[in-house]
Amino acid sequence: MNDTTLAVGLCLASAVAYAAGAVAQERLARAAVARTAGALMGSGAWWWSAGLNAAAALLHAAALRYGPLTLVQPLGALTLVAAVPLGARRSGRRVVATEWRGTLATVAGLGLLLLPASGPAPDDTLTLIEALAVSGATMAVIMMLTADKDPRSGLRHATASGLASAAASALTQTVAVAAGRGGALLSVRVVSVALLVMVFAVGGMLLSQRAYRGGLGAPLAVVNLANPLAAAVIGMVLLGERLQGGLAGVLLAATGALLAARGVVLLTRTPSAPAGPGAGAVTSAVAGAELPVPVGRVAV
Repeated sequence: MNDTTLAVGLCLASAVAYAAGAVAQERLARAAVARTAGALMGSGAWWWSAGLNAAAALLHAAALRYGPLTLVQPLGALTLVAAVPLGARRSGRRVVATEWRGTLATVAGLGLLLLPASGPAPDDTLTLIEALAVSGATMAVIMMLTADKDPRSGLRHATASGLASAAASALTQTVAVAAGRGGALLSVRVVSVALLVMVFAVGGMLLSQRAYRGGLGAPLAVVNLANPLAAAVIGMVLLGERLQGGLAGVLLAATGALLAARGVVLLTRTPSAPAGPGAGAVTSAVAGAELPVPVGRVAV
């Protein structure tokens, strides 16, 4: 099994775990499980969703050891593809035709994207200065996106979550490649970058939880668009990653991106799930709660 095949397999497993976690988070948000961040973290169901996200993150980190950011991050859109049938099943409804068309378009688009993105296993890593620069720039953008306390700012929080996840992935790759080389895992650079990974990973999860107040489809779609775009910029600017095949590869990737984007748009038209017994007159779990967002206030 070559590195690309292994990276894709790990990405698929990660996408399923992320999808299950996202569905669980969205149901908690819609069912008014908690009114405050403390109560939310006191929920066993929320910790179950956090565990799924943690497992998905570990699989994603392993994928980044064997595949470049330009390959691994676009595959994150498969989270949305997996979340659609999982969400429909949990809501007791059938997947509609629009959702199936969106799924097919997304998968086909990702297939086109994978051809020019399938480069060699990553070798370059971020220096400590580059890691701090990426972190600082990401934190600044996230703070701008989350400064408005408008309860309808779900898509802005979803964008912030996608950016946090992209930064976490770029930083994770540095740790994963360093580990694979058998280097000094307790060096200042590796330890510092690992701490930043934890900050962005946890912050991204809390940002997505807040974004799911209005439903799953559109916020999850935005997360899965913002994530690979930001990661691709980091990979190409700082890690020397390039699309394969020259101009033909760029055109192929552009076609795949447009097709995948069309699929994602179709998948956002997911029927609203019922909030659950007794929740009809109650707002979502985080709609009325000002959840602390570590990415915006403290960690970032």
